[in-house]
Amino acid sequence: MDSVFLKSFIGVIQHGSIAGAARQLNLAPGTITLRVKALEKEFGTALVQRVGRTVVATEAGARVFAQARAVIRDIDDLRGLATSQEMVGQLRLGVIASAASCLLPHTLREFDQHHPTAKVSVKRDSSSNLYLAVCEDVLDAALMVEPHFGIPKSCQWQPLDEEPLILLTSSQLMPDDPHAILAKERLIRYDRSYWGARIAEDYLYRAQIEIPSYYEVNALDNVAQFVEQGLGVSLVPDWAGPWAEGHALIKRSLPVPSPRRVIGLLWSSSAVRQRQIRALLSCAERVLARWR
Repeated sequence: MDSVFLKSFIGVIQHGSIAGAARQLNLAPGTITLRVKALEKEFGTALVQRVGRTVVATEAGARVFAQARAVIRDIDDLRGLATSQEMVGQLRLGVIASAASCLLPHTLREFDQHHPTAKVSVKRDSSSNLYLAVCEDVLDAALMVEPHFGIPKSCQWQPLDEEPLILLTSSQLMPDDPHAILAKERLIRYDRSYWGARIAEDYLYRAQIEIPSYYEVNALDNVAQFVEQGLGVSLVPDWAGPWAEGHALIKRSLPVPSPRRVIGLLWSSSAVRQRQIRALLSCAERVLARWR
C-alpha cells in the first residue's frame, strides 16, 4: 500500500470533495479519484460516498480514516528521523490538572525558547487515564502523579517533585492547631478517585480524624477557589508553582508526618520522540529548581 494513496484518501475526507483534496496535494482530480479507487480495490470495500455535493466516508471508510492519519504521521516521523537532526513530529503529552495550571505553561515556555521548531499537543486528564494512554501508545509521555504500583518495563518514569500535604485555609481564618481547625471547619475534599487524593485520606486515618465532607472537587485549582471563598478548608498536596500568589489563602503545615505526592514524567520506552521527551524533562527540572 502506497502512503500517497492514503494521503489522497485523507484529503478527500477532510475537504469533503475530490477537488479540495486535489488542490491541497497539487494534483489533478482524476489522479485523486484513481488513488481512492485503488485503495477501495485493495480493501475490498467502498471507502467514500457522495451525499449531495459532498464526499463523505462510508462506515468502513471512517474506520480506515481514523487509523490512516496515525499511519501517515508515523511514516512522516520515520522519514524525518532518517533525514533530519531537528525534532521531528508532534509530541503527544498528557498532563494532570494541577500541573496544567502552573508547571506545564512555564515548562513549555522554557521548551519553546530552546526548541522553537518543536511541536506539542496537550491532553489534560487524570493520572489513571494518562497512565493507560501512555501504556497504549495513545500518548508519548505524561506529566502525572506517580503510580502506586509497579511501572511496566515498556515505560520509563522520572520523578520531578515531591509535594508535601498541607492544610489549606482562607486567610480570614484565625490561627489555630491544624487538627482543631479540621475538627470545626467544613472539609473540602480533593476527589478521592484521584491518585493524588489518597495521601489526604491516609493522613486522616492515621491521625484518627473523622470528618464529613461538604464538597468533593476533582481539580486542585477549584479546591483553592472554594477555600478562598470561605466554603471550608482542605487537605491538599502543595503543588509546585506560584498558584497561591494573589489569593487570600494560607498554607498550614501538619503536625503528623505524611507521605508526599510525587509528580513526574512517564513515557513509553518505544516512543520515537525520545529527544523531545528528554528535552521537555530537562526544561521541567530547570523550572522546578527555580521554584523550589
